Amino acid sequence: MDILKQVNGAINGIVWGPYMLVLLVGTGILFTVWLKVFQVTKISVWWKETFGQLFKKTPKTEKDDANITPFQAVTTALASTVGTGNIAGVATAIVAGGPGAVFWMWVSGFFGMMTKYAEIVLALKYRETDSDGTHHGGPMYYIEKGLKMKWLAVVFAVFGTLATFGIGNMTQANAIASSIEGTFKIPALASGIVIALLCALVIIGGIKRIATVTEKLVPFMAVFYFIGGIIFLAINAGKLPGVFGSIFTNAFSFQSVGGGIMGYVIMRGMRYGIARGVFSNEAGLGSAPIAHAASRSENPVEQGLWGIFEVFVDTIIICSISALVILCSGMYGTGDLSGAPLTISAFSSTFGSFGGIFVTIAVACFAASTILGWSYYGQQCLGYLSKNNKTLDLCYKIVFSGLVIVGAIGGLEFVWDVADTLNGLMAIPNLIALVLLSKVVVGLTKEYMENRRQA
Repeated sequence: MDILKQVNGAINGIVWGPYMLVLLVGTGILFTVWLKVFQVTKISVWWKETFGQLFKKTPKTEKDDANITPFQAVTTALASTVGTGNIAGVATAIVAGGPGAVFWMWVSGFFGMMTKYAEIVLALKYRETDSDGTHHGGPMYYIEKGLKMKWLAVVFAVFGTLATFGIGNMTQANAIASSIEGTFKIPALASGIVIALLCALVIIGGIKRIATVTEKLVPFMAVFYFIGGIIFLAINAGKLPGVFGSIFTNAFSFQSVGGGIMGYVIMRGMRYGIARGVFSNEAGLGSAPIAHAASRSENPVEQGLWGIFEVFVDTIIICSISALVILCSGMYGTGDLSGAPLTISAFSSTFGSFGGIFVTIAVACFAASTILGWSYYGQQCLGYLSKNNKTLDLCYKIVFSGLVIVGAIGGLEFVWDVADTLNGLMAIPNLIALVLLSKVVVGLTKEYMENRRQA
């Protein structure tokens, strides 16, 4: 077992190490350059076609019972993206990398907008439709059909199927159960059983039922956490100038250590800030485009715009709320606090005992939504490998739901570490495909913008 842990640790150090993080962010930089800083220069376009559409009555189109709406697709993707990492992960990044990590988290989010945009464009471009009209797509499809590399598509699908049991299931269930036990004294096993039953009721109904739940849960949990965070920051508004000052000062602090050329502080801030941003918004991992491919949308670029919006909400808004609350609270750097306990202490510094309840509710919502989103990712990866075998699909859903209970009671650190490694390995074949198919993304984007100008 020790040997397996060492092997996994070595692989994990590579897939989540500095070189891989540079590759992940670098892909976003390339698409930002190739598309002429689209996330800024075309902000009016993607904002109008995403957030602006939420308040419009869309005309009725031909009925499509097999697939989901563009908004349901983005809420399903956000369900898996916005998880406990937005609360606990941000706190861990700040403790490990200092306030400067927040700046580098923003940097990863800025470039990640274009990475996720490219993923979704390709997912819709190369998706398949089965006999009953259901859409199936994601990296495995655009790797096979776009690059003609079936073996690499299989590699992605295998990693994706296995990773879903840990990162998208057991760790999230454990976060819910431990938070509820700590705040409300309800045993973890009882919470696990309830979560597993609710999970089974939703995921056995397929993407339509998952999307029906996420389109209600995701807006609620995002607004709930946003409002709580804004109230906290309004009360502590006088501290914000100093907090922003510390973020930028630490992000560019070149204090040398041992005569080193590059400052130790800036290096740690970059590493943990970028890692937190990438791990939170999942840009480049290849997970979110699987959900977006199920959309009824016929235009790859229009659905891709939701990817920009998705990263904006996850990293620029929700992660920033957590970071600013922690830094304003004064709890950072006190004792051994890290992760969710640090975030709870931060909110409690202003809200009192309600702070713990508030964060517990947020953790429960964020983690539950992640379980639902990742269940669909695993289902689609396995479906690709098994040619959508119905029996295997049902077995997967039953096993997935059952493992929620296992995760809730904990004790599987090594399994979680392996799943974390598999999650990172998913990115490698996906990034290869993104770079090699970049001309397709650029061409479709130019065509879309030209059509808008002529309309």
